[in-house]
Amino acid sequence: MIESAKFIRTGWLRSNLYNLFGGIGLGILLCLFRSAATGKLVNFHTFYSTSLFSVLITLGVTNSILLAQSVFKLNYERVSFILVYYVASLLGMTAGIELSYFILSLSADYIYSFFHPQDMLFSSLVVIVICTISYAYHAQKASLQNRIRQKELDMMRMSQLKTQAELATLHSKINPHFLYNSLNSIASLIHLDPDKAESMTLKLSKLFRYSINQNQEDLVLVQDEVDTGNTYLDIEKVRFGDRINFRIDVDETLMMAKIPRFLIQPLVENALKNGLKNTAQKGELLIGIHQKDAWVEITIADNGAPFPDELQTGYGLQSTYDKLSLLYGDNYQISISNEPVKQIRILIPLKYD
Repeated sequence: MIESAKFIRTGWLRSNLYNLFGGIGLGILLCLFRSAATGKLVNFHTFYSTSLFSVLITLGVTNSILLAQSVFKLNYERVSFILVYYVASLLGMTAGIELSYFILSLSADYIYSFFHPQDMLFSSLVVIVICTISYAYHAQKASLQNRIRQKELDMMRMSQLKTQAELATLHSKINPHFLYNSLNSIASLIHLDPDKAESMTLKLSKLFRYSINQNQEDLVLVQDEVDTGNTYLDIEKVRFGDRINFRIDVDETLMMAKIPRFLIQPLVENALKNGLKNTAQKGELLIGIHQKDAWVEITIADNGAPFPDELQTGYGLQSTYDKLSLLYGDNYQISISNEPVKQIRILIPLKYD
């Protein structure tokens, strides 16, 4: 409220200073016209009185318009502003004329009397012409600014729609190789263990349903993402058996925090596909979600083959980079290391709502 009042006072002062110099300039211009018409320079008294009238009328009109805008909360887009604008201008002009005569009566041998119709008639014509030009300029400027704002809003909406479409594409992606391997595993289990095949089919269906997500949510609860991670690992356990030990370590206090949907699964898949694919036994894969100050730290660690020096971003890593960039801009971190532990580490802002 204090900052708003300060801004209003600053705008009021700026307008008065601007129009003060404008009034002086107009007074000089009128004196020049008068000199040109009479063929001789005006004397000091004429220059003083002309400049006084010009300045006070200009300031009177300016402050009357500003006061009307402040009281009636009008702007250049409303038709009602035109009526108030011209009435305020003429009232301000009248006040400027009368104040000018009053000041002249104090500084010269002149007896002040209220109401000067001849001066008001001439000044009214000048004020109406100048105010009409000013109104046309400001109305056009306001209209242009509104069109620019509307274009900016349209561009913002288009950008948001584009981002949502890109996120939806990233969310719905499931590696076809994973689907192919899962279906092969289900097929091999149908005759050997029908119950296990049925359970794996239901888990695969649940994973696809989560990836599609009819609510189109970009951020989900850690609890939901962990549940989906467990579903994915249950499917992979059928393929890998006892070769790999899967573990998920999550701070219980973070279960209601929000993280990007389908963030963990592609990274786990990347670890299984590239790091642990040739592991015959005692493979370890750890998913960790912990709080680090105002950040959520997500780690995917394994004891498989180390990351190459020149790492190529495949489906898992590229989709992660794209997703985090769309959701957080530059406000996230990803680090990939082999020492002291081979892991992918992600830091994103802690968010609950």
